[in-house]
Amino acid sequence: MRFSRRRPSPLSPDPDLIRTLAELLTQNGLTEIEYAVGDRLVRVSRRVSETAATSGPIGTDIAAVPPPKTAANAAADRAGAVSAPMVGTVYLAPEPGAPAFVQRGDTVEAGRPLLIIEAMKVMNEIRAPRAGRISQILVEDAQPVEYGTVLMLIE
Repeated sequence: MRFSRRRPSPLSPDPDLIRTLAELLTQNGLTEIEYAVGDRLVRVSRRVSETAATSGPIGTDIAAVPPPKTAANAAADRAGAVSAPMVGTVYLAPEPGAPAFVQRGDTVEAGRPLLIIEAMKVMNEIRAPRAGRISQILVEDAQPVEYGTVLMLIE
């Protein structure tokens, strides 16, 4: 009798890759991460709570559970909080090596660019919603953020 060793199917999941992606998800406070090589795509996501999800306008799931309270989230309760309007990666300068759009203590006018959030390879300029002084910058350059994350405070 002859035994042959079965090779894994090209579509079989790689448990080490999934474990690594799940760790990145947790370390960065994300709810979804996607990794693609060639025609293979692996997406790892987690849900906050099944009972907390509601149906959005196109049948998408929208989490109704507020994020856990942290120093940055507590800042969201204050007037002048500038929050992320989307999920993406924050860039504090217009390009690598350039000076930051704003620094702590700067006075800004309404509409002045504060930072960029890259989402799906699109650079989205986030502008000051009102005039004031930048009292705190709560994110770091190249930091991933989720919708609603407080980015900075304007007094």
